[in-house]
Amino acid sequence: MDLHILDHRLRVTSISKNGLVNFTHPLIKLIFLRNRTRCKFFSLTETPENYTVVLDEEGFKELHPSEHLKVESSIWLPLNVVSNGNSSSSSQAVGVTKIAKSVIAPLAQQHVSVFMLSTYQTDFILVREKDLSVVISTLEEEFNIYKEVGGESVPMHCQDVSNGLQKNGKEAMQPTVHPVLIPQNQFCVMSLDPDTLPSIATTLIDVLFYSNSPKEDAQSSPSQDVDCIKFFSFSLIDGYISLVMDTEAQRQFPADLLFTSSSGELWRMVRIGGQPLGFDECGIVAQISQPLADSDISAYYISTFSFDHALVSSASFFSSLQSRHKEKQV
Repeated sequence: MDLHILDHRLRVTSISKNGLVNFTHPLIKLIFLRNRTRCKFFSLTETPENYTVVLDEEGFKELHPSEHLKVESSIWLPLNVVSNGNSSSSSQAVGVTKIAKSVIAPLAQQHVSVFMLSTYQTDFILVREKDLSVVISTLEEEFNIYKEVGGESVPMHCQDVSNGLQKNGKEAMQPTVHPVLIPQNQFCVMSLDPDTLPSIATTLIDVLFYSNSPKEDAQSSPSQDVDCIKFFSFSLIDGYISLVMDTEAQRQFPADLLFTSSSGELWRMVRIGGQPLGFDECGIVAQISQPLADSDISAYYISTFSFDHALVSSASFFSSLQSRHKEKQV
């Protein structure tokens, strides 16, 4: 398999709910007027706590400093696995579980923190730029590694790294087993032709900036189910659009414009973290994705500024809970 280091340098940011009004204009510009911003990588995810915005340096210029804007200090690089043209059949696990054993687990063992962004088209593994040498030394035996430079793929090899653990400078730690919250709403992973984006502009703006969930302010225990959770994700990356929304939000959009897989799968969410997760903690994605991969269960994974979210196909949902329960007992 090939591993591509994409030609984007990304920032991970958070906009507070009560500060969104200060960023409505730049966000609408980034979503609908991408040719004016030169932003090639943009992702906006709403959760009950905040809006997580991941974007490249050109897009980041649009976000002015504010007390309502938090910016993670690191530069992040997106990695993408290409399976040499071999597409997965419907009977095989898709999403983050495809790369759980080959990418996620090895990086966790080397104490490399990752930030995951699954989309309709692919999975992006974000790593800190300063960890790149460790990433290459860890994965070069499994992958042909390329770095995209000016539209061309240039082979990359580990250089001047004698020991990845020493280079990373982190001691081995037992990953924390975080509590999870399991909302009742079902989600869709969908896409949209960018040319039809103006046709849903009013609806998209309403869902992103004006709709409120009655459960948004509920203070539920992270270990218990809740009726529903506010979660909506929009990504526009290299010209491809991906949307993640619950079935209630989906009904607001024209059915003939949004498309999903031929199976039309619905997904349940497992939200990881009782308290906001730290960016330096390693192994969170691995703890969730490894047992799912062992059970050949499909899943998408979306990290946000405060919490992580795994989307598991509804048909496999209870099997995934059993897998995770067994993992916790080990």
